Amino acid sequence: MHHAALIPWLDPATIIGTAGPWALLVVCFIVFAETGLLVGFLLPGDTLLVISGLLSHPLAGSEHGVFGINVWFVALLIGLAAFVGGEVGYVIGHKGGPAVFERKESGLFSKKNVERTNAFFERFGGITVILARFVPIVRTFAPVAAGVGHMPWRKYTLYNLIGAVLWGFGLTMFGYLIGFIPPVAEFVESYIDLILLAAVGGTALVTLWHYLSERHKAKKAAAAGDATTDAAEAEELALEPEVFDRAPDLDGDGKH
Repeated sequence: MHHAALIPWLDPATIIGTAGPWALLVVCFIVFAETGLLVGFLLPGDTLLVISGLLSHPLAGSEHGVFGINVWFVALLIGLAAFVGGEVGYVIGHKGGPAVFERKESGLFSKKNVERTNAFFERFGGITVILARFVPIVRTFAPVAAGVGHMPWRKYTLYNLIGAVLWGFGLTMFGYLIGFIPPVAEFVESYIDLILLAAVGGTALVTLWHYLSERHKAKKAAAAGDATTDAAEAEELALEPEVFDRAPDLDGDGKH
């Protein structure tokens, strides 16, 4: 096994012995934040899920990988975090109403992000709640937009559950299955600490890049004199209830 000498604390045995379930808790919180908090779009969830599944393989002498528990529990907990996050996002939108969108443009919020999410709903209808799971930024704002537009809760929860299973549980298990490919498994077993470093460092860099990018866009908006979403604009961002009942426009011709 090839250790990264400068980062001995990334040794899998050390992680399992000291972090234990806390490592999984951090992953679950990130997944929750991506769909439950409006700042979650800064976090790279897809890559994290695949890596979490990959690192759930029996590596470095641990029977259940770096998390110390069976991959089925890892995937179920991540899927649960995704589902709960979606429900919280819906409640925030439902209780807060259009006022949720009424705020100053910043690196943590953008009217453009809401408009992009609304465009998905306009094209795909309620099924957007499922599809949004696989689209960064949209998966953060879709639950809130559905809540603001008062999408029927039972319908939303069903779609949210399906999306959480396909995305949270599915991508984690996909990462685990990748580990059964011999060359991949051998590489992971040999360079586990470097992979962990890449996962941690990559997540931090992508998050920082997203934040700086959004801040730059916010500054351009401020320079153009459009730095605040007022009450009227916020009201316009609320979707009409009939949008959620539309059939998907799969060919993009504008006809449902």
